Amino acid sequence: MLGNSELLIRLGLAALLGSVIGAERERLLWAAGLRTHMLVCVGACLFMIVSAFGFADVVSSYHVILDPSRVAAQVVLRGEVVKGLTTAASLWTVAAIGLAVGGGLYVAALASTVIILVILAGIKPLEEFYRDRVSGCELRIRAARGAMSVDILDGVLGARARRVNRYVSAPAEDPESDEVLVRLSRIPRAEVEQIAGKLRGMAGVHEVSVL
Repeated sequence: MLGNSELLIRLGLAALLGSVIGAERERLLWAAGLRTHMLVCVGACLFMIVSAFGFADVVSSYHVILDPSRVAAQVVLRGEVVKGLTTAASLWTVAAIGLAVGGGLYVAALASTVIILVILAGIKPLEEFYRDRVSGCELRIRAARGAMSVDILDGVLGARARRVNRYVSAPAEDPESDEVLVRLSRIPRAEVEQIAGKLRGMAGVHEVSVL
């Protein structure tokens, strides 16, 4: 049977580890923040403790067999509702940390907390950098009639011309002007801004905006 001091240590450690991850979510003002992560972690820890040690009297009875892992498995299976939401996924992993603490796997719980923090806080800048590299932008160009065409745009883009996946030209409200919408893919926004600057310097181009 688990002693009271060990019980308090496990619940307290679960609350602490849950708060570390919850604080990172709280910093970004997500709905599931500090208290939510602490509650999930402590709750999972308590489930594990009750599952492993709460039925000692019953298990000692003849012909009674209990599998403590069944309760732990049900807590983890709650993660099946998590689909693509970082905060929801962090709650799922916090529940797993709570289970680890409840089972006395302190090293696994501490190591998982560090790894999760690295994923949530450390990987985010790399993720944003990658998204910026692969995301697309649109150029809205207003130019004098005939001043902009696909060939002219290709000349400005150079090797980047193959990144154009849509080119739409239509008459503007001004009968002497055209409005051109260009969709560029997999070009960093900083480079798109440079392209827009080149276009603004061309004769007949009245306005260029990056969307």
